[in-house]
Amino acid sequence: MSRALIVHRAGPGVTVQDLGRPGYLAYGLSRGGAADRLAMAEGAALLGQDENLAALEMAGMGGEFEATEDLRIALTGAPMPASVDGARVAWNASHLVPKGARLNVGAAEVGSYGYLHIGGGVDAPLVLGGRCAHLAAGIGASLKKGDRLPVGLDCKDQIGMKIAPEERFGGGTVRIVPSLQTELFPEDERARFEMTAFHRDMRGNRMGVRFEPDGEGFVSAAGLSVLSEIIVPGDIQITGDGTPFVLLSECQTTGGYPRIGSVLPADLPKVVQARPGEILQFVFISLDEAVAVQQRDAELKKSLSKRLAPLIRDPSSISDLLSYQLISGVTAGDDHWQSAI
Repeated sequence: MSRALIVHRAGPGVTVQDLGRPGYLAYGLSRGGAADRLAMAEGAALLGQDENLAALEMAGMGGEFEATEDLRIALTGAPMPASVDGARVAWNASHLVPKGARLNVGAAEVGSYGYLHIGGGVDAPLVLGGRCAHLAAGIGASLKKGDRLPVGLDCKDQIGMKIAPEERFGGGTVRIVPSLQTELFPEDERARFEMTAFHRDMRGNRMGVRFEPDGEGFVSAAGLSVLSEIIVPGDIQITGDGTPFVLLSECQTTGGYPRIGSVLPADLPKVVQARPGEILQFVFISLDEAVAVQQRDAELKKSLSKRLAPLIRDPSSISDLLSYQLISGVTAGDDHWQSAI
């Protein structure tokens, strides 16, 4: 029997995702792929594998999964309560799910998108060079009870590691650069845009997220008469009612709403992980500054493996060691150790 992960229960937004399908924009297909690409890199570091291997993206809620063979897993992105056969396991960490064991993942405690990575990756069929579902384009589908996901060959054995995630939950400041249409917005409108606090709207999905401003909406000199042209994830369209809509991984490939700016890829996870009601503020930076930010972001992702630490601490470093129950069995012991971190 081949290695697989059986789905016994799945939230409505659980899909298979990798880093997407670049190169098809001219054919009307956006890149797609994981909404939080940083979470993909963190999971890859925890398992010591390629970040483009397909994982499960869980929008708001996880599910219940069974391993047909011993499987290594890692959990990243929006923290969700998780357990293996009832024993709580840590988030932002790697674990073993033994053959026949059930992994349960609950609802997001903070953030919006959590990720379940598997050693060897989800070996879903390749479509146009990618394994990811692109629901807006009709490629793939959300997972459902009874799905059996093939898992690729896993030649590594690294588990029991944790990583301190990059901070991107709870809103905050998001850096943007000017777009081709920024100059269509008067200078005073651009200045007001930077000074405005925006609340993440209830409306949002993998195509994009709407943000409600504190105060009036924003108007460009061209109104809504701009020509439809290429758009990409991160672009900020100002819609007909003057509110910004930040495009995400499954956005359309062309659009006619004026764009006041574009979110840096390094800051896009902060937009992706914002929950309804959370506050974001946008600030313009120069192209030179943006290049430097992106270079640092690329270096950070390359160095993630150096930031790993053992999930179970060295007993000699635990001052209150005697307060832990060490003789009640492996499962209970593991749970106590993880709660000590």
